[in-house]
This record gives sequence, C-alpha cells and structure tokens, in this order.
Amino acid sequence: MNIITFETEPVAIKAWTQQRMIYLELTDGRIIGFPADRFQILSCASEDQLAAVEIELNGHALRWDNLDEDLTVAGVVAGRFQLPLPRKVA
Repeated sequence: MNIITFETEPVAIKAWTQQRMIYLELTDGRIIGFPADRFQILSCASEDQLAAVEIELNGHALRWDNLDEDLTVAGVVAGRFQLPLPRKVA
C-alpha cells in the first residue's frame, strides 16, 4: 500500500492585531500570533499602523502599505523573525 502525503504552505485567511500582537488564522484552522517587536519596521509602528495589515498573494503574505513592509506567512509560521525576543526585566 502506497501512502502519498502532500505538504502545503500555510495560507492566511484572516489577520488582525491586538496589543502589539499580530494574529493570523490559517486555512487549517490554526490561529498563531507573534509580537510586532520581532520585526524591525513593525517594532517602531503605532497601533493604528499595525492594524492596517492586509493579506496579499492569496493568503501567502502580509502587507502594511503605510509602512512599506511585507512578511511571508510561511516565514512567520516557521518562526523566521528578524529580532530576538526582548528580555524581561525582573
């Protein structure tokens, strides 16, 4: 018996922001979130600028026109961020 499996790239169907977090709902039902501060341009953006996120390229990319910033959904899901997590002060 041969079993064939197909891997597909994650595709976003919804994107939103809340308290400097960007959230994505994927076609497979997952909802993932990441801090805006993990990307250089997004880390300097206001809440209103972050909220202007749009889904592009049939769900494969996120776009902020007002910031001239693009991220791939696959990159976000894989955890390919530009900046390290900020250290928490004790």
